[in-house]
Amino acid sequence: MPQFSIPVRVYIEDTDAGGIVFYVNYLKFMERARTELLRSLGFDKPALTNGNGLLVVAGADIQYKKSAILDDLLTVTAEFEKVARSHVVFRQLVLRGEALLCSAAVKVACVDRTELRPRALPVEVYDAINLWHNQKR
Repeated sequence: MPQFSIPVRVYIEDTDAGGIVFYVNYLKFMERARTELLRSLGFDKPALTNGNGLLVVAGADIQYKKSAILDDLLTVTAEFEKVARSHVVFRQLVLRGEALLCSAAVKVACVDRTELRPRALPVEVYDAINLWHNQKR
């Protein structure tokens, strides 16, 4: 199944004193890929829905396999693993060439902007995600 991907160069700001990517920065790289995937579906400000909702990370299950280092060129993927009415689960990979550095399942939920309580994804967001998800199967 083809995946959406973006290139990410590792800069010194991404690393610890030893030149190894600091573990939380993999999540930042994945955030960029999710944002760009949603942007490719026509949503200019992907964290904001139709004015009433926000997309927020509700959970992440990440496995680290190998380290990225300063100046590596990485490929960060994103695809929809599960699409529900109020949330989506992304399957994401960080690769250096063919080598898998880490993988994650990231649950992104829609919440009401003022009360921060779960709500349904806006119809246009849900439909666009569902269409992409079904085309990639």
